[in-house]
Amino acid sequence: MSTTELPASPEFKANHAELMDGVYRWQRHIYDLTRKYYLLGRDQLISGLDVPAGGSVLELGCGTGRNIILAARRYPDARFFGLDISAEMLETAGKAIDRKGLSSRVTLARGDATDFDAGALFGTERFDRVFVSYSLSMIPGWEKTVSAALAALAPNGSLHIVDFGQQEGLPGWFRTLLRGWLRKFHVSPRESLREVLESESRRTGATFRFRTLYRGYAWLGVVGPRNPTSPSMGEVAPKARGGV
Repeated sequence: MSTTELPASPEFKANHAELMDGVYRWQRHIYDLTRKYYLLGRDQLISGLDVPAGGSVLELGCGTGRNIILAARRYPDARFFGLDISAEMLETAGKAIDRKGLSSRVTLARGDATDFDAGALFGTERFDRVFVSYSLSMIPGWEKTVSAALAALAPNGSLHIVDFGQQEGLPGWFRTLLRGWLRKFHVSPRESLREVLESESRRTGATFRFRTLYRGYAWLGVVGPRNPTSPSMGEVAPKARGGV
């Protein structure tokens, strides 16, 4: 496994990097143990990646490496790449990947998910699958992450996202308690996530699938691959429907 250092640039959000390092400096040691109880839908996302043989997969906001490790085991012929803004999380991820014997298939890099140069960081610019798991709700300007992820897709590639939904099918008191607790970790569920993903799918002529999990506790969306019956880029496709 190799780890690329974060390139210094005016665009890099240094303050956010420092914040994330501060949040996870100690939490990273118990992150996976505690988060498994409420970061729901991650395994559904991984099982739905359907990575082609010899394919490449990029995770934006890879954190402790938990998802990359599980995905690498499920898709043993694929190559994996992980990007995170927190050096603390990447340290934990690197050690976990080494312990699992996956170093030769995984490359990690420190960078900003809203603005990254995949070629400089990883030596490859396009990926068959890009996925983001419970990171958009922590990223300032998260819409730029969606655009950057789509730009990094290879032809016939797809973007997979799971994150907190709006808890639309759950009691109001539960939503209030959850939101208050999440704010302590600088997490804010993205109310417009579905609209942004659907808009991007229409803009790029890609397919769009969306699913609510656990009565809206989590949302799972997939953009791509490009729909051969869709209009050309720049035209607007009919409103997408269907579920993952």
